Amino acid sequence: MARFFSRSIRNLLACATAIGALLSQAPAQAADTQIWKDIQKAGVLRCGAAVAAPYVMRDAASGQYSGYFVDLCRDFGEKVLKVKVEFVDTNWDNLVAGLQSGKWDLAMALNQTPERALAVAFSAPATDYQVSLLVNKDNPKFAGAGNTIADYDKEGVTFAVMSGTAQDKAISAVVKTAKIMRLPGMDETRLAVMSRRADVLVDASDTNHLFAVANPDWAKEVLPKPALAKQGVAFGLRRDASAADLQVLNIYVSQRRETGEIDALVDKASKLANAAEKTAQ
Repeated sequence: MARFFSRSIRNLLACATAIGALLSQAPAQAADTQIWKDIQKAGVLRCGAAVAAPYVMRDAASGQYSGYFVDLCRDFGEKVLKVKVEFVDTNWDNLVAGLQSGKWDLAMALNQTPERALAVAFSAPATDYQVSLLVNKDNPKFAGAGNTIADYDKEGVTFAVMSGTAQDKAISAVVKTAKIMRLPGMDETRLAVMSRRADVLVDASDTNHLFAVANPDWAKEVLPKPALAKQGVAFGLRRDASAADLQVLNIYVSQRRETGEIDALVDKASKLANAAEKTAQ
């Protein structure tokens, strides 16, 4: 019996020692992931910038960045963290890798996917990516149409989509009655709808939004319900970001979205993108 109690006491002491060791490590681990404090100490927030209008745009002549994720990153750094903001030029192949290796502190405009979540942490989504429809609002075929695919999936209706894309896959899975016109590029799909050879343009919502803003006299964008291929578009952070750090960014993004400020930034960026495209032409 004495040996039993002695063994039990030794086991309890061993457990207490192990727990103490874990507790002693916790503050050090938390300190390692205090991203905002480290940035405030350095005095600069570095934002990884891979170009994709209207999220992130870069003027070739001046090198200046614009776009609604650029506006958000600059605002968060200057007004919340009270630091200088730098934009680091990169591409989509390296955006996540650069975040992991510490080349920048935030990656802008990342679609939230399970695969990326294995490598980085995500903020709350600033906006949503999804497949949308664009139609001529005066098309009599869609009188009274709402926002379900069934409202457009009818005899005599033609959907135009870029062949082999995610949009092609998404629309092919749900359209049962209408015809699908698969074309090789974006210009061809847009021309098909503008010339009325097709009734519905199927594309990513951000791209269709740009097109709708550029053609307000006739174009109407429809976001189907239920959504097609919907993903949040968010900031990426290091995967070891603390819950407290993540909460700071989430509160900021959520408040800007709920007040409609992000919608206004999207419209502003879309107009800039369309103006730049017209100038280039």
